[in-house]
Amino acid sequence: MPADSHCHLNDPAFDEDRDAAIARATEAGITRILNVGYDIPTSLAAIELARTHSYMNASAGIHPNKAIIVDGAILDELRWLAKQPEIVAIGETGLDYYRDKSPKEAQEKSFRAHIAIAKEAKKPVIIHCRDAMDDTIRILREEKISETGGVMHCFAGTPADARKCLDMNMYISFAGNITYPKAENLRESLAAVPGHRLLLETDSPYLSPQKLRGKRNEPSALTQIVKQAAETRGVTVDDINRITLFNYEQLFAIGGSEGEIAYKIRNSLYLNVTTQCTNECYFCPRFGDKTVQGHNLGIASDPSADEMIKLIGDPKQYDEVVFCGYGEPTIRLEQIKATARYVKDNGGTTRLNTNGHGNHIAGRDITPELAGLIDHVSVSLNAADENTYNKICQPLIPGAWQKVVEFIQAAKQHVPTVTATVVAIPEKVDVAECEKFAKETLGVNFRVREYDLVG
Repeated sequence: MPADSHCHLNDPAFDEDRDAAIARATEAGITRILNVGYDIPTSLAAIELARTHSYMNASAGIHPNKAIIVDGAILDELRWLAKQPEIVAIGETGLDYYRDKSPKEAQEKSFRAHIAIAKEAKKPVIIHCRDAMDDTIRILREEKISETGGVMHCFAGTPADARKCLDMNMYISFAGNITYPKAENLRESLAAVPGHRLLLETDSPYLSPQKLRGKRNEPSALTQIVKQAAETRGVTVDDINRITLFNYEQLFAIGGSEGEIAYKIRNSLYLNVTTQCTNECYFCPRFGDKTVQGHNLGIASDPSADEMIKLIGDPKQYDEVVFCGYGEPTIRLEQIKATARYVKDNGGTTRLNTNGHGNHIAGRDITPELAGLIDHVSVSLNAADENTYNKICQPLIPGAWQKVVEFIQAAKQHVPTVTATVVAIPEKVDVAECEKFAKETLGVNFRVREYDLVG
């Protein structure tokens, strides 16, 4: 079920039918709701809603349009509010140059004060940014927002803007305007944000999705936003629901989940075979946030073949069963073979995602052992030459790139489909050269994996 990371049930627009709107949200399956304060009264009202409804949370802040009222007394009240257990974030705050309701100087001063309070409270910041992206990013950098993190609410910037925010430990949240016919630019940014940093919101009573335009928005409309996000990102509604709920709980330090051995993306079942690896790729998410598309891969120990088989059940229910994980699966070759044998004996399809070090790890050519067990091998080539490979993959074994090339060439003899993949790292990987090497020299399929977009 999805999470609404930014709404205003605490707004007077809901005074006449708040309970009914809440009931509709429950009926729609909305699992978490954050009511965001934009002044002291609405911050207090958000706290009351959180006290009444266990699945709701609250934030405290002064909207930039009201920044002109922020003084020492207001900031003292915000510091007190920040200590309340229902408050999980500070804001909304930020910059709004679209409406001239507060001078830019007052907005910036209030913005910086909110960040300081968030650091004191050790809570993330909810950022409002309208027609002020450059100044917002500048202030976030100067105030070292990465120390607390936060969310760019109702994001309206470019993929490049999103990357700058992501580099500062920010989450990116999209609202109902992603459903507007002319919002291709927003959908482009939505598609570019990595799953482990994606949030969705209604911003109700504002920004109704396309089917409700001209009417008051409310949390139940989040389902329409989820549907558009799934379509834009090429995943299922269930994927988006899981991702946004997990990220909401991660950002606002609510709840938690155990590491998963088997996890579903689209209609493929992925098996988290191991967390051990023979590469230390600088772009690998296992060195930071251990999540992939809303799944926690921080397992305490590597699973046995029996554990994986039990979790698979009937393999025919999936398009494929994929051996992957946060490490190099071929480190646990025997467990892969036993599990793959079960899948094939029961009519399933298998894929192995590997860095191509399997022959070195085993001390023999393992590719004949994959025959009849693995239908598709996807190998992380990542570079068309050894020097580039060593820089970005930082292998722990000597001559790693050549071993990857030899593994691919050997795998072609025993596995029906072999694909070489590269991560499209800007200014580091020549994708065209890699494609030419994979197709013309190695004679295998080629696929590009977007940088920082796992799963």
